[in-house]
Amino acid sequence: MVDEVSHSPMEDPDDRAPIIVERLTEEYPDSTISLRYSSRLELLVAVVLSAQCTDKRVNKVTSELFKKYTAPEDYADADVDELADDIYSITYHNQKAGYLRDACRVMVEEYDGEVPDTMDDLISLPGIGRKTANVVLQHGHDIIEGIVVDTHVQRLARRLGLTEARTPRAIEAELMEIVPEDAWVQFTHLLIDHGRAVCTARSPSCDECVLEDICPSSRCTPDAVDLASGEPWDAPIRSPE
Repeated sequence: MVDEVSHSPMEDPDDRAPIIVERLTEEYPDSTISLRYSSRLELLVAVVLSAQCTDKRVNKVTSELFKKYTAPEDYADADVDELADDIYSITYHNQKAGYLRDACRVMVEEYDGEVPDTMDDLISLPGIGRKTANVVLQHGHDIIEGIVVDTHVQRLARRLGLTEARTPRAIEAELMEIVPEDAWVQFTHLLIDHGRAVCTARSPSCDECVLEDICPSSRCTPDAVDLASGEPWDAPIRSPE
């Protein structure tokens, strides 16, 4: 729990961002990607499946899926209805089955069955956006071109006053200006862990947060506003002294 201190968040996000990285690194020293994979193809498939779905659910599904589909050709030649049945418990399974089949067809036809290693080539694949491409580049090719912006990163970046942008691409661009480049990969995992454990969407535990004293959205202060939504909190955690 944070100490009772006068609340004076830093005004400049440039100053706040490195401190956020430092504190969250101490809080979550083992923070890393939670999807399970053993190849670039498996990584790409897992990230596609993870959209609007928990990593825990994805890992459960892929533990069997990766035994049946071991190469891009397996997805490319698959009956899309059968593939959809194989990932039935994943959100939007029909749509994602089509994305996987079509993306793998392109990889087979244009990339010799290999997962592309550039941002432009990756986002040219059906169903692959910049978020997925960033994950594949970072964890599959060891290439860092940006910051992965998922729903946790969107929420916390706005709540922490690091950006006022609304779209993932705009948020990423602003974060790349203020987050130390050597922390771009870890920054995403730190915010994901913090967003799951403390800074949840509906009822963040501000009084237990290591960032409370520098967070402009803290519910521990009077008249607090959630900068992620722009709406006042229903009630502060503690009353002003």
